[in-house]
Amino acid sequence: MRRTTRSLADVSYAAVVWGIGGLAIAILTVPVLVVLAISLTAEASLKFPPQGLSLRWYAALLDPAESGHIHEAAFNSLTVAAWAAGLAMLIGTLAALWLDRRRGLGARALDTAFMSPLVLPMLSFGLATLIIVTMLRQRPSLSWLTVGHLVVVVPFVLRTVTASLSQLDRALIDSSRSLGASTFMTFRRIVLPVIAPGILAGGFLAFVASMDNVPISLFLSNARTDMLPIRLWGMMESTLDVRVAAASGLLILATSLLLLVMNRLVGLNRRM
Repeated sequence: MRRTTRSLADVSYAAVVWGIGGLAIAILTVPVLVVLAISLTAEASLKFPPQGLSLRWYAALLDPAESGHIHEAAFNSLTVAAWAAGLAMLIGTLAALWLDRRRGLGARALDTAFMSPLVLPMLSFGLATLIIVTMLRQRPSLSWLTVGHLVVVVPFVLRTVTASLSQLDRALIDSSRSLGASTFMTFRRIVLPVIAPGILAGGFLAFVASMDNVPISLFLSNARTDMLPIRLWGMMESTLDVRVAAASGLLILATSLLLLVMNRLVGLNRRM
């Protein structure tokens, strides 16, 4: 009798876990599949399910004469994301190495300050950044966009490098120093190989987060520094252009491909 009761409890637990897991997967994947399906429509408007399949909107999206303004916005987003991710890899790595050696109140406060962009309302942060730029009598530019994105993407690198440092055997560092190796040599030959996957994983996450960032771009971009998310949002509001779905489809495919490559190279799942 006891065995039957336990079996029913196990079955119920498994049903709940699988049910919640399946619902979560459906919530995450169904909207993506809908967007991909709409991007292949042969009609002139956003409708689901699509009536006929065609690549006409992908061709229109890639046509420089028809979609030059989208290409310019995409180039601006790629430029800002590349600079923000590169600088975040440098600053986040140095911060993680410094915080790894400190355990005091100041270190905890600095760690909290670095992580605050992940918990503070992003719209408030974007408005604050715009106010600072205005107080400095500066105009919104790609440089200020890079600074704004940099602040919100550094935590990704900081966390992945910190996770990599936790796997470092401290005895190797002590042995290297006892054998006469300099601090730089110890870092280059022992520490860097261990944290390199974390740096790359954090850089990838920072790049994707910067490409997808709307609040900072909303406050700091203008007609000359148009960003891709803001451009696509404007097209959705004004015309319901199907090229928005095609652009989303390309972003989904490119991000999925990069995710597979990064997971293969650095084991992205273990760094997050």
